[in-house]
Amino acid sequence: MIESAVLWLLNVLAVPTVGLTSVFLISFVSATLLPLGSEPAVFAVIKANPEMFWSVILVATVGNTLGGVVDYWMGYGAKQAFAKERSTRWFHWLERFGAKTMLLAWLPGIGDPICTLAGWLRLPFWPSVIYMAIGKFVRYILMTWLLLNVPDGFWRSVADWLA
Repeated sequence: MIESAVLWLLNVLAVPTVGLTSVFLISFVSATLLPLGSEPAVFAVIKANPEMFWSVILVATVGNTLGGVVDYWMGYGAKQAFAKERSTRWFHWLERFGAKTMLLAWLPGIGDPICTLAGWLRLPFWPSVIYMAIGKFVRYILMTWLLLNVPDGFWRSVADWLA
C-alpha cells in the first residue's frame, strides 16, 4: 500500500523512482560526519540518464549543502565538547579566513569537520552556507565531468573485475 502510494506520488511529480531522491539522500548523509561518498551515486544516475545532468548536480549540491548546514548547527551547539581544542591551528585558520573557508567544505575527510567548527566558531551563517554550496557545486561538476570522460570500456572492465 505504501509502496504504491509512493510510486503514485513520484509519478504525479514526474520524479524518477530511483535517481533524484536517492541522490539527495545520499548527498545529504555523506555531508554529515558519516563516512560516505556521494560521487558514485551522482555519477551513476547521470551515466544512466545524461539528460538529467544539471538536475542531478543541483539536487546533489542542495542535499550536500543541507548536510553541511546540519554539521554547522551541530558545531554551533557543541562549544563545550571542543573547548580544549580551541588553541589548535584549525581554529586560528578558520577565525582568520572566516566564512570563505567553507569553499573547502567539499574536501574528503576534513570538509565536514570544517563545517562543524565553523558553527562552533559562530561564523556568519548565510555567507558560510553560500561558500559551502559554491564549493560543493564545483566539486560535483568537476568530479562528474572527469568520470564521464573515462572511456566506457574502463567501467566495464571494473565491473567485470568486481563480479
